[in-house]
Amino acid sequence: MRELFRVVEEPRPCSYLPAERASLEYRIVTRLGRNDYEELLARGYRRFGHQLFRPACRQCQQCVSVRVLVQEFLPSRSQRRVLRQNAHIRAVRQPVFVTSAHLDLFNRYHRFMAQHRGWQRDLITRESYLESFALGGEDVAWQWMFYEQDRLAGVALMDEADESISLVYCFYDPEWRALSPGTFAILTQLEYARRKQLRYAYPGYWIASCPSMGYKSRFSPYERLKRHPAEREAPVWVRGERA
Repeated sequence: MRELFRVVEEPRPCSYLPAERASLEYRIVTRLGRNDYEELLARGYRRFGHQLFRPACRQCQQCVSVRVLVQEFLPSRSQRRVLRQNAHIRAVRQPVFVTSAHLDLFNRYHRFMAQHRGWQRDLITRESYLESFALGGEDVAWQWMFYEQDRLAGVALMDEADESISLVYCFYDPEWRALSPGTFAILTQLEYARRKQLRYAYPGYWIASCPSMGYKSRFSPYERLKRHPAEREAPVWVRGERA
């Protein structure tokens, strides 16, 4: 890994907690090796394209990095129901590429979320899709493609390091929403990690007071990062319980 530059953005309104001001630390890197990525995940970083980032908010510490202890995880009763409801869905793991079906699905998902959750409209192109999800992750990036018969119903982007997976992003057909496709995608990836004998799955940042981010504590047992460590400081993870 070679770091090109690092910057902390100026505070801005938080997307998840409107009363707070948010700021991210960005690290722009070239091709990312699996060993380097493993260490960065343990220090609370996420990846989109060549960008690695983590919270650097001055006043708020509510974004907490969490990781599922894969070999101890057992689906709850409701999660087992999600698996049964989606038994007809076929999941295929492949390297990251983009087709017109990807773009159509992504844009329909975001139109739906803009109407129902107030998300900012985000129209993606082939170039911006590759820039966000493929470039910079050549050694780590994968995608799960979910099919209902031969129709693409969802996509989950996943990175894989030596001991861990990172759940990068998921989007799906709004018509599939009633069967909890987001939960199904996470369970699919956790089962893959279990079979591969990996230790951790990083689902992103948990915000207990934000309903759209609080679900991550339902995948238990998990550990949470006490705080994002400084450059030469070792990360400290502590065990959490199911919410």
